Amino acid sequence: MRLFPNTVILASVALGALAAPLAAAEADAPGDYLPDDILVIGKRDGYATTDGSTGTKTQTPLIDVPQTVTVLTEEQLDDQATTQLVDALRYVPGVTLDTGEGHRDQVFIRGQLTTADFYLDGLRDDAEYYRPLYNVARVEVLKGANAMIFGRGGGGGVINRVSKTSNLTDPALGLEGGVDSFGAFSLSADVNQPLADGVAARINAAYEEFGNARDFYEGRFIGVSPTISAALGERTRVSAFYTYDDDSRVTDRGLPSLDGGPLRGYDRTFFGDPVLNRSDSVAHIARLRLDHAFSDSLSVNVIGQFADHNKFYGNVVPASATATTATLNGYTSGTDRQNRIVQGNLVWTAAFGAVKSTLLAGVEASRQDTVAERYNIAFANGATSVTVPLARVLTIPAARQTTIQRASISRLDTVSGYIQQQLDFGPVQLVTGVRYDEFDLATVNTVNGFAADRIDRKWSPRAGIVLKPTEAVSVFAGYATSFLPQSGDQFSVLDATTASLAPEKFENLEAGVKWALTPTLFATAAVFRLDRSNTRAVDPANPALTVLTGKSRVEGFEASLVGRILPDLQASLGYTFLDGELLTTSTAGPAGRRQAQLPRHQASAWARYDLSDRFGLGLGAVYQGEQFASVSNAVTLPDWVRVDAAAFFDLSDRFALQLNVENLLDATYYSSAHGDNNIQPGDPISVRLGVKVKL
Repeated sequence: MRLFPNTVILASVALGALAAPLAAAEADAPGDYLPDDILVIGKRDGYATTDGSTGTKTQTPLIDVPQTVTVLTEEQLDDQATTQLVDALRYVPGVTLDTGEGHRDQVFIRGQLTTADFYLDGLRDDAEYYRPLYNVARVEVLKGANAMIFGRGGGGGVINRVSKTSNLTDPALGLEGGVDSFGAFSLSADVNQPLADGVAARINAAYEEFGNARDFYEGRFIGVSPTISAALGERTRVSAFYTYDDDSRVTDRGLPSLDGGPLRGYDRTFFGDPVLNRSDSVAHIARLRLDHAFSDSLSVNVIGQFADHNKFYGNVVPASATATTATLNGYTSGTDRQNRIVQGNLVWTAAFGAVKSTLLAGVEASRQDTVAERYNIAFANGATSVTVPLARVLTIPAARQTTIQRASISRLDTVSGYIQQQLDFGPVQLVTGVRYDEFDLATVNTVNGFAADRIDRKWSPRAGIVLKPTEAVSVFAGYATSFLPQSGDQFSVLDATTASLAPEKFENLEAGVKWALTPTLFATAAVFRLDRSNTRAVDPANPALTVLTGKSRVEGFEASLVGRILPDLQASLGYTFLDGELLTTSTAGPAGRRQAQLPRHQASAWARYDLSDRFGLGLGAVYQGEQFASVSNAVTLPDWVRVDAAAFFDLSDRFALQLNVENLLDATYYSSAHGDNNIQPGDPISVRLGVKVKL
């Protein structure tokens, strides 16, 4: 194992060489790259945002980023009473949900399945767990491959959470609580306090107990997230963050399929063991960020993050069903992971005559250590699977953990360097960049002793053009690539095949238009093509060998309208058309087969109308077309519509009530799946009453 020190030294020297002469450069258009304070507690800024900085790592308006980006603001998340990331993503066009084996966030973005393309303030957050929103200011979904900004993975896009930060000047206190008709409840606090001139602290804390319509389902969450920020003079700011998240819940794998669809009549039945089916996850995340402006035109930021994730979960899981019986099996799994990431970015703005330039140069190094184990289970009769009669409450022999199935120790070292040039000619803007990654993965299979070390070195380019007929309209086109080593999202263990095959490749072509109809109303429309290649397949000439011949393609159209339509009406509307198939015959299936969980049509709408300064109403709907539960195309999830509603009562400037109704029309639907026999039913109608206090 090695950290490629020569690459780090060269990249650091390059940053230093750029900084020295550029610090004295004069720019006609000054830029401030210190982070703005996030929302003052209780402030309502609406559903639209103009910030596109995550897409370029520079201060770039969203309208000038040459890719599709969906942003869920804190206000929209609050209006929808959303506390978990997976629930917020239901209203994002182009994103469909996988059940994640009942213990983690797992999504399809433009048809690409991922457990790892999650980020926190622009840094990778790829462990498998459920991400809460109590300390989040907004959620950003950046569509399409773009390894130049994010590195490996991100084939269909990435999901970035932006943390709440302390406000240096304004003290504030917010308290919130809510309870729903399933008996679930949540409590949260948000406190901001200036400590001295230029120093402030903020703490967000939450306690939540889970419940839904499924038998035996319950759980609880504890989260505490303090942050402190200090302005060290006019040009320097330091921010420190820490998060402790403790999540314990029943692992619910849904229900099996029958006759090509979900098993009907058992939507509340728990196909598991209430004792063994538990998921316990504890996360510690600490981050330190330094921002410094050498001048109005030259700035640098350096970020370091350490994350420790410890998780264990057990499963009794449905494997198949007949009209009268269900067959179940299962396993248990534990993972201990530590991530260390250091990232540095230098940004220089200048003007050369009428041409404005923004140059980004950055380096990133990371180390990821993972210990993972998976065990078989056996039922009371000693068998590894059991068939039981169907009933509202299944009679399942007690299950216990037995022999080890697989175990591994892995270390992943990465070093990256990237450079990006943005040129603004007025009516035309160009964005070009390239990233170099060295990816060193060493693993040991502690069951059979197989050890392997693979190194991948990849260049990831990006190019985009933005035409600006007016300041309020941009027409864009972009090309970007990404890659994923064959060891998969989580990089836990290599075998003789994955140790030798080249990474998968993603190529994204996209063109569209963005239009700021008003300063608070933003429209986007785009068409795209995403090609995936180098997927593993059986060699047609020698079925005993694996080769890289697998290819797939997803093409589609996406449109959205977000923001304030009328002074008292704001909305978030989205539609996506997706068409995707395997282009070659591979281990996944024959050419022409439709990809998993890829509905042809997907639409969402949420709107809030304020009838007065004290009273408002919300109404929303989500539509998802029929889709296959897996690439086998053997099981179909029917199309569905869910309608949600809300009412908002501001009793005074300090106290407010909020009523949210989910699935207002009590529709029966199946929201997600994890393969053909882990299908998750949607909840029937539920009502949540919340109370908010601002002091």
